[in-house]
Amino acid sequence: MAKDGTCRGGPRPGLGRPSKALKDKITEGKADNALVLPSPVEFEGEDIPEPKDYMLDEQKGGEKLRAREVFRETYLWLKARGCEKLVSRQLLDQYAMDVARWIQCQRAISQFGFLAKHPTTGAAIASPYVAMSREFSKQMNANWYQIYQVVRDNCSVEYGSTAPHEDDFMEKLLSSQGK
Repeated sequence: MAKDGTCRGGPRPGLGRPSKALKDKITEGKADNALVLPSPVEFEGEDIPEPKDYMLDEQKGGEKLRAREVFRETYLWLKARGCEKLVSRQLLDQYAMDVARWIQCQRAISQFGFLAKHPTTGAAIASPYVAMSREFSKQMNANWYQIYQVVRDNCSVEYGSTAPHEDDFMEKLLSSQGK
């Protein structure tokens, strides 16, 4: 404890060697403390939950918000790994919205460029869409790392190492340019 009465220093949880994924522990035979559940019974006809209403709202420019697609693809990716019940709905919603907003910002940057005009002086300034894009990208990555960590820690089968729709981002971005 420091002189000012705060608990600083010393070992902190989460630092040091990273923990191994459940799949790796099982492969090495070191899953002594891990609770390995039997593979679940396959259910037929289970529906994907509907996205929240705000993910379906029409945008000011008339563009389609991609949050519904991202939500669906991510949910199906989680479901294929048996982890859809382990990730909170709120985290999944936030991730889908961040990805959709990031795509929107990228479109705006493509449409308006990297420079903008200052409202009072008329001088050239950096486009606000660049800063917004950067912030949405940070939030998107933070949320993805949380989702991925849940899958990594709880998935006993191969879970892959990329986002379920990572390759589709550029495809969607480029295909929207022609519209």
